[in-house]
Amino acid sequence: MGGATFGMGRLVAASSAGEPAVMRDIAQVRTPRLNELTDLGSSLSDTPYIVALTAVAAVVLRLVLGRWREPVFLALAVWAQSLVFLATTNLVGRTRPPVPRLDEAPPTSSWPSGHVSAAVCFYCGLALVITLHTRRHALVTALVWVVAAAVPLVVAVSRVYRGMHFITDVTWGLLLGAFCLIVVARAVLFPGPARRAPAPGVPPGRAAAPGASVPGASAPEPGA
Repeated sequence: MGGATFGMGRLVAASSAGEPAVMRDIAQVRTPRLNELTDLGSSLSDTPYIVALTAVAAVVLRLVLGRWREPVFLALAVWAQSLVFLATTNLVGRTRPPVPRLDEAPPTSSWPSGHVSAAVCFYCGLALVITLHTRRHALVTALVWVVAAAVPLVVAVSRVYRGMHFITDVTWGLLLGAFCLIVVARAVLFPGPARRAPAPGVPPGRAAAPGASVPGASAPEPGA
């Protein structure tokens, strides 16, 4: 994914001639009220908040569930997207949109949006963990996923509105976050089926023949 992020970033940066005009149009419709709302929306995925929320969520999940699988999944998902982002953003070196920015620009480039990819991994990752344990409650599952899906979109719109990213930056941020989330979930939450240990008396690599008796196994009682 790092190679794809780098390659696509260089391609987009070299061929996105129409995006600056779109960003100028968006900047012209700014209002004080929207400025306040998008400030809140963008802050949902500010780096200090994401780091703190991930740490708190991991501790809570460990205490509630009594195991490490879910906390490790959430932390790895957030870390994975951050690793790809940091490894590629300065190599791509895309400049920020040519409009007045409403936030202080970090030292990274515009491509991709780390705010958006982090929002996908944290909020959707937490939603995945929650809904795995609430599958019998369809309403709870639906509500959790509505909120989890809405947050990255709110962050994406806020970052574009505030002049911090082009639309293509946040779009790739969504894809990057989703990719990292799926890969880590497959590796940690849904690993492949473990190899079953052979039955007693059966050599490794060979299955017991149908109907064959296994040494040490008790025979079924008549009528059972």
